Amino acid sequence: MSYQSVLSAFGEGAFLTGSAVFFTQIVGLSASQVGLGLTIAGIATFLAAVPLGKLADTVGTRRTWILGALAQALLFAAWLLIGNFAGYVAVTIVLELAQAWMRAGRNAYRFDVFPRDARVRSLAYMRASRNVGYTLGALASGLALAADNDTLVRVVPLLTAAVLLVNTVLVTRLPPVTPSSAARSGAEPAIQEVVKGPGKRSALHNRGFLLASVFDGVLGTHGVLLNTVIPLWLVERTDAPRVLLAWLFGTNTLMAVFLQVSAARGVDDTTSSLRAERRGAACFVLSCIVVAVTHDTVGWLTIALVWLGHVTVTGTELFQSAGQWGLQAELSDPARRGEYQGVAQLGYTLGTVWAPAAYTFWAMNWGPCGWLVIAVIVVVAAVAIHPAARSAERYLAEHVEGAEPAQAPA
Repeated sequence: MSYQSVLSAFGEGAFLTGSAVFFTQIVGLSASQVGLGLTIAGIATFLAAVPLGKLADTVGTRRTWILGALAQALLFAAWLLIGNFAGYVAVTIVLELAQAWMRAGRNAYRFDVFPRDARVRSLAYMRASRNVGYTLGALASGLALAADNDTLVRVVPLLTAAVLLVNTVLVTRLPPVTPSSAARSGAEPAIQEVVKGPGKRSALHNRGFLLASVFDGVLGTHGVLLNTVIPLWLVERTDAPRVLLAWLFGTNTLMAVFLQVSAARGVDDTTSSLRAERRGAACFVLSCIVVAVTHDTVGWLTIALVWLGHVTVTGTELFQSAGQWGLQAELSDPARRGEYQGVAQLGYTLGTVWAPAAYTFWAMNWGPCGWLVIAVIVVVAAVAIHPAARSAERYLAEHVEGAEPAQAPA
């Protein structure tokens, strides 16, 4: 599964790196059209998240992963057939829906296939592997872009499609599984496929799980700092050289590859998952404080502090990811993993969709005070996720047969 993670991330990374050039120079779209299409597709995916999760349960999580991966590969090849905005929007919507359905099946399968005490650590290996794949894919796409040849740019979607077809074949070789109470207690799951039928209560009734997903989404807004706010702050509000950005993202990649497994060590139940979320929040707040100070520093001190701010926000990424995997696995009904993945995506989107505009405005217009506002929001989410998670535990204990009783508060 780690090899599969490298392969799929390589294909996706290769296309994403050159997608802006492909859509603007090959397809002939404007930058605003590209952004509008992504927004429309994002809205469609948000609205369809829970139904797609239910469909994954009905079809079977492994079958969903296979069919979604196949659809993803074919749709990347379809980029070569579009020539206008309408075609771009249509393919973008279908692709985003296919990928959302695939992820629901894939994530649910991963929760089921590993014993409880190895689940989060195994997911950490796969996250590290995906980072390796994204990096290699970006390098491959970068070579095509550096050649400044439109023919090579057109080859990138075909390369992505071919790699993802091979990825689909690898997924078909994975064993089917049956989620069971044994999987939650740490025993090996039974090897056989089952089609999960609809239960009596929708996953949306588990309000604690939905709220925990929203707060986890707030804690997951570290990506906004990492990819948007800190780079903008560096360029416009500090005297640090722009070349530092390359070193920052390089540091992030190395930490994500080599430290993700370590960050996930010991995360195997709700209590340890919440502990990981707290560690991530602490790194988030520290990053806000450190970066805010660079508004008034100069020279090498600025460079060192911005770098430290990027390192700490990467620490947030490592710990929050581990906590997220643990909470989603522990707080979802094993017989309705796909639907719970849909609800998790719904809540996570609600927790993150507002952040790019808000964080950028606060930091760039309010300066250090804006960074303080961001830090306070993160602290509130880190505190609020605890009662939400315990509420989700109580719901499972009351409504799901075989669920473990709620643990004592962390």
